[in-house]
Amino acid sequence: MKKSLIAALICVNSSVAYAAPAPVEDLSSGSSDQRLQRIERVVKAKQQTDFALQQQVDRLQQEVQDLRGLIEQQNYQSEQMLQRQRQLYDDIAKLQQAPVAPPVASIAPTGVATPKVVAPATTETVINDTTTLSETASYENAVNLVLKQRQYDQAIPAFKEFIATYPQSTYAANANYWLGQLLFNKAELNEAKVAFDTVVTKFPDSNKRPDSLVKLGLIAEKTNQAALAKTLYTQVRKEYPESSAARIAAQQLAGL
Repeated sequence: MKKSLIAALICVNSSVAYAAPAPVEDLSSGSSDQRLQRIERVVKAKQQTDFALQQQVDRLQQEVQDLRGLIEQQNYQSEQMLQRQRQLYDDIAKLQQAPVAPPVASIAPTGVATPKVVAPATTETVINDTTTLSETASYENAVNLVLKQRQYDQAIPAFKEFIATYPQSTYAANANYWLGQLLFNKAELNEAKVAFDTVVTKFPDSNKRPDSLVKLGLIAEKTNQAALAKTLYTQVRKEYPESSAARIAAQQLAGL
């Protein structure tokens, strides 16, 4: 996927750098109808070029989003493995430290067989990890619908169900961000705004908060709220000056 992303970036740069200039037409000569037709041709050619470039940018953004999601999933799985290993080590340590009662020898009369001392069966401590496993499976299922199966419409209810079932999960912020991104891509801006707002207000320490602020700024732009967009972009640059989100915010501010 990284190779395809690099190749796509090269294609975009090449198409921008080496695109043939639009033919220069004399718009002042000829009749009014002829001048109007020439203007329409120039405008149409520019629109087609802009549309093609926008499609390339959209594809690249989706691939970048997929890469980020894959990295998040790998980090999540690594963290789960470390937690289970630590739990296992703790259980082993507890078993080793537990005192073992010595067998009590019974004194039997002469001629009477001494009964065998049977050590009591060790009661094994069972760790109830059902909730954690269910939470993990639910989150991974939703993420896989995006990254592996690319079933974006099915991923939306999957993330909604995860958020409703595990609102305090460690990955609730990520789930809300994923949900917001999927809804944003479908132009369902009101619902996307709710998801990104949740990340910003309820998860102030999440690494998805600066990206969510940028998304809220983009939604504000799309809904003709330029002043709000400017406020959000400025907030990102102030609170997260060294982040990639701050660089995107600066670019958006320059275009307002």
